[in-house]
This record gives sequence, C-alpha cells and structure tokens, in this order.
Amino acid sequence: MPSQDPWRLNADLHCHSTVSDGTLEPEAVVARAHANGVELLSLTDHDELSGQARAQAAAAALGLRYVPGVEISVTWAGETIHVVGLGVDPTDVELVAGVARTRDGREERAREMAEQLHAVGIEGAYEGALRYVGNPELISRTHFARYLVESGRCTDVGDVFSRYLIEGKPGFVPHRWARLSQALGWITAAGGTAVLAHPGRYRLNDTALWALVQEFREAGGTALEVVCGSHTRDQYGRFAAMSREFGLRASRGSDFHGPGESHVELGRLPPLPDSVVPVWYDWDAARQ
Repeated sequence: MPSQDPWRLNADLHCHSTVSDGTLEPEAVVARAHANGVELLSLTDHDELSGQARAQAAAAALGLRYVPGVEISVTWAGETIHVVGLGVDPTDVELVAGVARTRDGREERAREMAEQLHAVGIEGAYEGALRYVGNPELISRTHFARYLVESGRCTDVGDVFSRYLIEGKPGFVPHRWARLSQALGWITAAGGTAVLAHPGRYRLNDTALWALVQEFREAGGTALEVVCGSHTRDQYGRFAAMSREFGLRASRGSDFHGPGESHVELGRLPPLPDSVVPVWYDWDAARQ
C-alpha cells in the first residue's frame, strides 16, 4: 500500500536515463525505482524531454505514480546551476524549444574538451565519450568521465572530477546555459513546478547562495531539493531551514545516474524532515 503520510511517501523526483547522462534506458530506470519501493517518480533528464513518454508508459504498466520532469542547466553568476521542472507538459512548445536551445553548443564544447585532454596525452576522448551517449547534442562531462575510467586514466568518476574536467584542470570548458528567469519561465509555461536542485553542491558562499535562492523564489521558484543524493545529513537540516526561511516547499531526489555510479540508489533516501512541506503535498499524483 502507498504511504498515506505525505512526509513518508517514497518519492524520488530527480534521476537520469540514457536520454541524457544516465546509464539505464528510461524503462529500466522506472523498473528499478519500482523494485526499490518508489511510490512517486520523476525522470529528469538534462535539457531533454524525449524519454518522458517511454518513462510514463513504463510507470503506468507497473502501477507506479509518475510526474514528467526535466533538469534545466542555468548559468548564474558564472556558475552552472540546475533547476528541476516537475509535473511539466513534455510537449509544451515553449519548453521543448527552450531546452533545445540550451542543448545547442554541447558538441562544440565537447570537441574543445577533447582538444584539451589531447594536449595532456589523452587520445580519442571525444570518440570515447560519444560511445556513452550516441548523440552529440547531449554529450556532457559525465560521458567524458566514463571514458577516462574505461581507458584506465582514472579509477572511478570521482577520481576523474578531482583531476580533470573541472575549473583549472584539463578538459574544463565553460558553457553559457539558460538564464534562471528563462528556465523558470519555460517550466511555468508548461504547467510545472520549479525546484532548485542540490543547492549544497554549488561553489557559492553563504551570501551568494542566499542571493540565488532569493532570486529563484522571486522568479517563481517553488521548492528546494532538501534531501538528495549529494547532500549530507547536516545539509538536510540546513536546507530544510532555508526552505522555511524563504517559504519554499521541499523536494527529494536521489539524482541517480546508474548502478555503481551514484551516491544513493533510487528510492533509498531518508524521508523529508517533518519541519518542511513536501513539494508533492497537494498534488493529485501523490494521492492516487
């Protein structure tokens, strides 16, 4: 039986498939979530909506409650920020066009990354990364990281991001993503709810993070991701307090990318703190 307590609902509202930088097909993500006891799921691929119909059909076949989602890349104060849109219409013309524009430039950026890696003796990085994605429009640092592990340059993805692909290291090429106001506008136009993803991951001091959350709220943002795969238990409390301070709801998501590659399995996070209001509190999808 699904949980009747909104705070105890096993909702996982942030995960990825092969449509962006995950390792499992959308149907396999849904099946794994269902097997792990997830009661409400959203697939939120990076700047891409083409897996939504497949995920929704797979969830319906299993009786798993599902809301369509997307994770939009944003540039804010020179940093890459991610905004998750939940409950969006994946066919909305404005949203589809917006994420397509956000994807533009990934291939050129990837080739520049490969050139930098070539300069330090790493050959075939572009072709190697492409094996993990198949579509240059969707190529990302994660695909390069998998190649560097496969080629024996690094022991795991964490090792990659300590030595390559980050600012000041070989393979780092910045990209100008959508503006925060644009991303929130697309999500709102598509009938969705905007969530600031994993706020504890950004390289922002307390003042800058406060300014980001304030701007996010003023632009129409609804929730903070409080419990997620990249937050510590101390951060759960910190961002629960921030959600209360700003009058934002709280979301929960593993940010699952694949078996053995993610910090947390689908559906295996602790529940939201009782002090916050779940983003799904009054959703019809959470009551069915």
